Amino acid sequence: MPVAVITFDFDPLLRLGDGFVLRWQTLALAAVIVACLSVAAVMVRRAGLRAEDLLYITVGAVPGAVVAARLGYGLAHLDAFGPDPARLLDPAVGGMDLAMGVVGGCLAAAYVASLLDTSIGRWADALALPLLVALGAGKLTMVLGGSGQGLPTDVGWATAYLGPGPWGSLAADLPSHPAQVYEGAATLVWALVLIVLASVALRRRADGRLLLVAIAGWALIRAAVSVTWRDPAVIGPLGPAGLMALAVGFGAIAAIPVIARVRGASAPSNPSAPGEPSWPDPASRPRF
Repeated sequence: MPVAVITFDFDPLLRLGDGFVLRWQTLALAAVIVACLSVAAVMVRRAGLRAEDLLYITVGAVPGAVVAARLGYGLAHLDAFGPDPARLLDPAVGGMDLAMGVVGGCLAAAYVASLLDTSIGRWADALALPLLVALGAGKLTMVLGGSGQGLPTDVGWATAYLGPGPWGSLAADLPSHPAQVYEGAATLVWALVLIVLASVALRRRADGRLLLVAIAGWALIRAAVSVTWRDPAVIGPLGPAGLMALAVGFGAIAAIPVIARVRGASAPSNPSAPGEPSWPDPASRPRF
C-alpha cells in the first residue's frame, strides 16, 4: 500500500453545547461566501453599480444554480435517472454538477439584473473575480471535511484522513490525489491571471466577456483536474462531470466572439472620443 506523506487526523465536527454539531467544512464555506460577497460589494461600487442590488442578484442566482446543477447531474448519470427522472426531485439521491450550477446561477443572475433595469454586462464583469475566488476557496474548504479525494496514488503529496471522521470521501484513509486542492489552488491562480487580463488585455467597456473568460478558464481547469477523480472514465480519461465541465468551458469560449459581434453591431458608426463633443460630419455641413 502506498504511504501518504500528508495525513490529517482531527475531528471534522465542531461540537458546541449539548447536541449542536457543525462541520468545520461548512463553517469555512460560510466564511468564504461572506468574504466573497464583501469583495463583490467593493467591486460593484467601483463599477458604479447599485450595491443594494447585489443581494437581489445573489439570492436570485441560487434557484437557477440549484436547478441547473441538479439537471446536470441527471444528464451525467442518465443510467440512474433516465428510467425515473422524478428521482431528481429527491435531494437525498445523488448530488449536483458544479459546472452546470455555475451556468444556471449566472443565467438566473442575469435575468434578475434585467428586472432591476441595470447593465447586465457591467454586473457580469464586476462579479467575475469574486466568483472565481468563491469557487477556488470554496473547493479548498473541502480539505476540512475529507471531501473531494481523488484516485489512490503513491505520489509524495498524497493525502489521507485518519480517525473515525465522518469524512466526505469513501476510504478516506487511502492515500489519494488531493483533487480538491488541485482544483482550488489552480482556480485561485487563474483568478490572479484574470486580474492582470482585466487591467491590461481586457481594458474596455464592460460587456460580460470578462465573466465568460473567467468561467472558461475555470471550467477547463476543472476538466483537467477531473482525470484525477474517482469517477469512471467515459471518453478517454474524462468522466461525466469532466465532460460537462469541458462543454461549459468551450461553450463560454464560443460565446465570447458572439458578444463582441453584438457589441460591434450596436455601437455607433462614428463614436466620439471620451470627453469630446460629437462633431457633425464635415461633408454634411452647408456650403455658402
